[in-house]
Amino acid sequence: MLPHILKFATYIFLGLTYLGLALGYLPGLRMNRAAIALAGSAFLIALGVVNLQQAWQAIDPTTIVFLLSMMVVNANLTYAGFFPQALSLLLRFTRSPLGILIALTFGSGILSAFFLNDTLALIFTPLVLSLTQALRLNPIPYLLAIAGATNIGSVATLSGNPQNILIGSFSGIHYLDFMRMMTPIAVTGLAIQVILLCLLYPNVHSIVPCEHLPTGKKRIFKPLYNKTLIITTGLLIAFAVGLPLAESALVAASLLLITRRVKPQRILQKVDWNLLVMFSGLFILSKGTQKLNLLQPFTYAVNSAAGLLGVTAILSNLISNVPAVLLLHPLIAKDDTQSWLLLAAASTLAGNLTLFGAVANLIVVEAAAELGYKLTFWEHLRFGVPVTVLTLLVVYLWIH
Repeated sequence: MLPHILKFATYIFLGLTYLGLALGYLPGLRMNRAAIALAGSAFLIALGVVNLQQAWQAIDPTTIVFLLSMMVVNANLTYAGFFPQALSLLLRFTRSPLGILIALTFGSGILSAFFLNDTLALIFTPLVLSLTQALRLNPIPYLLAIAGATNIGSVATLSGNPQNILIGSFSGIHYLDFMRMMTPIAVTGLAIQVILLCLLYPNVHSIVPCEHLPTGKKRIFKPLYNKTLIITTGLLIAFAVGLPLAESALVAASLLLITRRVKPQRILQKVDWNLLVMFSGLFILSKGTQKLNLLQPFTYAVNSAAGLLGVTAILSNLISNVPAVLLLHPLIAKDDTQSWLLLAAASTLAGNLTLFGAVANLIVVEAAAELGYKLTFWEHLRFGVPVTVLTLLVVYLWIH
């Protein structure tokens, strides 16, 4: 009788954990995704699904180190003033509503390919709102452009988003090989996004130059700016020549932390410790799910390209993209490059489907709400559904 009760309790706790991860909270409790993942993994240990040693071994150190190091690099770029400067530079080439939309879409997409997309969404949203307010433009299509482009652009490289970092760790695909296959998808997806936004918001068609386009030089912290750019460039070169991703990023982050100009606690405060805790908990949950043999229903579905795309897209919107990747990765052989590419593309691009499909979407919505602008679920959905369907179709045709 007792084993049956424990088994039932295990399924209940696991179900509640994934429900909480999908919603981002548990009704009646003040818990975020990090707390939910940690509590859920603790219950799996308490119920004997995995022991503490197995749980510790389930956490992939390569992924955690890579993610932490890239956060330190991004924090230095933020403090140095790199991202506002990059946006200002992009806007010097255009003055029309359509030109601004194209510049924001491709500029955000390119930057998010090399730096974590959530960072771009967080920094660009207030800048875009200030720009559209000054030019008296409807901010909604430009907010959608930022949310969509940071997702689509990040699919191009292994360092673009957390799920790609995971896939790079699991698959061992070379940085440039991944980039070579995924960049055409990203570029095509960004073009599709511009066309859709033009269809949905006719006012952005205008090529008439806006007056008083604010293109003034943004404030930068020059010593930190120069140092960070040099080290970041070196890091990207290390990725390109095939040096280990996590080790290269760790060295770059360490070099940036050796400084007399910025207190390290200011940089480390920018690290998303919640995300690192959530990842650790998710690794343990994934291990427990494997041991309970709950992945069996997906085994046959992921054997075809269409099935893998469909399952990944659905799971990414039900439980979020990172948990989806962690759930599905045991079903893919390490040398099955095509399946890894499909998993990376589907888990990223499916994030555009709904407002809750990707953290970048929520960052844009919350940052906009704080400044008095509302991007609703339905407003996003009428853009998200067609852009997701079309970009996933591109993925299928290109990779399959």
